Amino acid sequence: MTDAESLTEEQAGRMLAEMNEVIRAGEEMRKLRTEMIKVFTGLGWTQDKIARLTEMSQPAVSKQVAKYKAEDPIPPLGLSLDQGDAPWLEGRLWGLAEEIAEAYPDTARCARHVDALARGKKRFTPREVDELRRLVEEDLRLHREDLPGSHREAYDAIARGLDVPSGATADTPASVRRTLAHRIQRDRLGDGA
Repeated sequence: MTDAESLTEEQAGRMLAEMNEVIRAGEEMRKLRTEMIKVFTGLGWTQDKIARLTEMSQPAVSKQVAKYKAEDPIPPLGLSLDQGDAPWLEGRLWGLAEEIAEAYPDTARCARHVDALARGKKRFTPREVDELRRLVEEDLRLHREDLPGSHREAYDAIARGLDVPSGATADTPASVRRTLAHRIQRDRLGDGA
């Protein structure tokens, strides 16, 4: 192989960085799934139901559930949207942004950011959350005539909570809180509530 045909260190670095990003996202999703199984177990769901929903084998779920029974029980989770901890508010923002991105796939400013969050290419850092807020604000202005008022109301509540932190914390991992809030926010907006 000649020097012209060899792989440069810079090319290899970019290639491996992309692979590492995918691997990291996969590991984070596996950890999140494990935490969600703990939540479902705490809610009293059967191992069969958890195995079906997670598309895991019954023995794999049984092993995880047995491990959780040896630990302290998970505190009860509140599923109301009106919670003030930062991960919950970030999850709500993510859900709202995703609703907007799906409604306006060609024009939503937040669409690329939402896609990057979903694929694990962006994280919920203060900087990324501020950027997502800015993009959602732009989309709310751009599409104010077409979006239901519930979208603006949800954003106003989220923004107030993020602007004036309540200091609230939760024992549940941040990734679980974000995921639950994301899903509940999407469902409420989808129901028109």
